[in-house]
Amino acid sequence: MPHILVIANETAASPALFDALRSRSEEDGLTVTVIAPVNEPRHGYVVYEDTRRASAGRRVERLRNRLVDVGIPTQAFAVETGPVQAVKDALVQLTPAPSEVIISTNAPERSSWLRRNAVADIEKAANGLAVKHLIAEDDKTPTTEKNVLVVANETVVSRDLLQAIRARHAAGEASFLIIAPQSDAEHHPEAERRLRRAVSVLRTDGIDAHGQVVHPDPYTAILEAADDEVIDEIMISTFPGQRSGWLRRDLVERVRKETGLPVDHVVSE
Repeated sequence: MPHILVIANETAASPALFDALRSRSEEDGLTVTVIAPVNEPRHGYVVYEDTRRASAGRRVERLRNRLVDVGIPTQAFAVETGPVQAVKDALVQLTPAPSEVIISTNAPERSSWLRRNAVADIEKAANGLAVKHLIAEDDKTPTTEKNVLVVANETVVSRDLLQAIRARHAAGEASFLIIAPQSDAEHHPEAERRLRRAVSVLRTDGIDAHGQVVHPDPYTAILEAADDEVIDEIMISTFPGQRSGWLRRDLVERVRKETGLPVDHVVSE
């Protein structure tokens, strides 16, 4: 019996992936298992890491529901592991065993999995099973939810920044990763408390937010976050003028030039 194992996270709810699976619906006995690997960032302390898993879970559940509606028995899971380990675990644990693997990613310039050679590693781990790589952006359908990277330290709980995040949330569907650069990666109780408070306030407002304490240099931290995550926009919060060491180092313009992404500078009084 054909049993397709699908590995997808950001693209799990994409029309391209759904259409590829729906086209197989006439196969006798077809079943599908969709797994969304939720990678923990390589750097920093994750705050409210459950939000990452919950977001991935919502995406795979939307795909599961659509496949069930067209008559394809489907189960879906979000797991706290990387895509390669997710395949290895599924080959051991799933019954019946998968007969093929589909890995769905964003386009190469947006996919952290492709930057880490996940497809090639999955092919090695698949024990001879057919592995298909689907780039979900091939259908040219824009992603509705945007991922916004918020960079702030002492201003992370400022009224100006929280209002800017609320306004961005109201303007269109978005999730927010807040990173707080700190000089001491091991001992940061005040930074952690500020970050937890900011995330808690935003979550109370119904905003999908999570955060982490990261590398002390904000420029490096932003590039590392962009390598770990799919980032669509960046929001940088600073004190005004010469009060801000980040502005004295021209952080905002350097990030704009390096990433090519929209960067919103929020001045927190």
